[in-house]
Amino acid sequence: MAKKFRYHPKGVCSQLYEVEINDDDTIKSLKITGGCPGNLLGISKMVVGMPVDHVIEIFEGTPCGFKKTSCPDQIARALKSYKNGEVEFI
Repeated sequence: MAKKFRYHPKGVCSQLYEVEINDDDTIKSLKITGGCPGNLLGISKMVVGMPVDHVIEIFEGTPCGFKKTSCPDQIARALKSYKNGEVEFI
């Protein structure tokens, strides 16, 4: 059974991530509220079926302009919080 949690990103335009993880630690769904609609819709579709660890690896540390973080970096942080048991499932 998939596990679902919410994450509030910091320092970016997006406001909320709703992440659903399959039992095999792949991403079932990612819904992003706020931010750049087209880009984030594309990212949301791209990560479906990908292993959590792989998404962390490719997104972690991605900057946005002069900011040290970005929506992809915040997605990685959300997934790391999941891996570290720091999220509350809904």
